[in-house]
Amino acid sequence: MPVSAEFTTAKLDAFFRSFLEIEGFTKDDNSLNGIQVDNDGAPVRKIAFGVDASLETFQQAAAAGAGMLFVHHGMFWGASARIAGNLRHRIKFLLDSNICLYAAHLPLDQHPKFGNNAVLAQLLGLENIEPFGGYSGRKIGYKGTFPKPVTIEEAVKKINFMGRPPTGIFPFGKKENTSAAVMSGGGASNVRDAIEEGVDLFVTGESAHQVYHDCLEGKINMIAGGHYSTEVWGLRAVMQHCVGELGINAEFVDVPTGL
Repeated sequence: MPVSAEFTTAKLDAFFRSFLEIEGFTKDDNSLNGIQVDNDGAPVRKIAFGVDASLETFQQAAAAGAGMLFVHHGMFWGASARIAGNLRHRIKFLLDSNICLYAAHLPLDQHPKFGNNAVLAQLLGLENIEPFGGYSGRKIGYKGTFPKPVTIEEAVKKINFMGRPPTGIFPFGKKENTSAAVMSGGGASNVRDAIEEGVDLFVTGESAHQVYHDCLEGKINMIAGGHYSTEVWGLRAVMQHCVGELGINAEFVDVPTGL
């Protein structure tokens, strides 16, 4: 087996910034995007990709021999945090394992090619794709039309959600859908945008009690695929891009929450 290419964390950071808006969401995203915990300067031969900055994810990344872990949900969110309890244990594990932690939250959701929402739109087979859904003044979701009408059941099969069933389905609209909008993760409230824009089907991550009657009264179909299951797609797309462009070894670390 050929030896993996080697890169410093600084060079990998520059590579990610070449196509992800790491600084572009500073005012809109409370995630500390970019390098959150650096390594000691050792070259990285393998990158692991995972949804959450959890101890279990770190352990699997270490077992895979990764020198960097790229996550969607990092450890630092807008405010100073005491380095105690679970946070201390996580940071200590990263330092002991010499793993660099890299986070990309909204920059990954929004990306028009490698983002969670763009990939979900592609999986659905949408055409005429355009930005959708307000979030802190920016549109990070996507919407489009189906080349031919599809049912909710057919839409679920198109996405597959990593082989896991959706966490909720709100079948309050048309039997066959001609258009859809996607907003991964905790985007349930954006169903109101979908209703306002006349979309037939809305796909998100988490279901939410407060939008049940919005869906019912707005006569729209909604699929809640699960926060985790709708946010693996951008990571996998970036991972494939890294392998193709850099020739570095990479592995997806699957730690589902069922939510």
